[in-house]
Amino acid sequence: MKRLCLLAPFALLAFAPGIAGAEPPAARLLADKSQIVFVSKQMGVPVEGTFKKFDAQVAFDPKKPEGGTVALQIDTASAGFGIPMSDAELPKAPWFDAAHFPHATFQSSAIKALGDGKFEMTGKLTIKGATKVVTVPVGIAAAGSNQSVATGSFTIQRLDYKVGDGEWTDTSVVGNDVQVRFKLTLAGLGPL
Repeated sequence: MKRLCLLAPFALLAFAPGIAGAEPPAARLLADKSQIVFVSKQMGVPVEGTFKKFDAQVAFDPKKPEGGTVALQIDTASAGFGIPMSDAELPKAPWFDAAHFPHATFQSSAIKALGDGKFEMTGKLTIKGATKVVTVPVGIAAAGSNQSVATGSFTIQRLDYKVGDGEWTDTSVVGNDVQVRFKLTLAGLGPL
């Protein structure tokens, strides 16, 4: 049971794109073709969970990324490992405390082009009321008619966000590092 609870906080890190600026075109998240995954180690064994509900506001021109914004909101109660007993624990106070903190968010503050469809997004990640600045590498590729897929991964420390509080602060049971991976399918992003 303890190991299942540890993974949920990491899923939130899966980054939150920013809110639209006046100039860049707005893109629409296709949630049914997107995913946010978090991976933590429980007793040294990697365990993978997902967030089932999230939304993003993306105003971003890949040819002029510095003027764009990305905002992401993740429903913390939707975190799960696919194991009913563990999934029931994740929304509780020691983990995501969804009753008091129903959303984890990411708000971009800077987007930088690295070339070849690769970008670096810096912004504020807020989970359970704790906010940290994170930098997330993002790759964007065309995916058919007027669709693009943004992918990436980054690592956070769950204890920075008080995920796995109280008896769960023991990192020998649930590791502190949580890898967040995302695949966000967007419609109307614009040409790369």
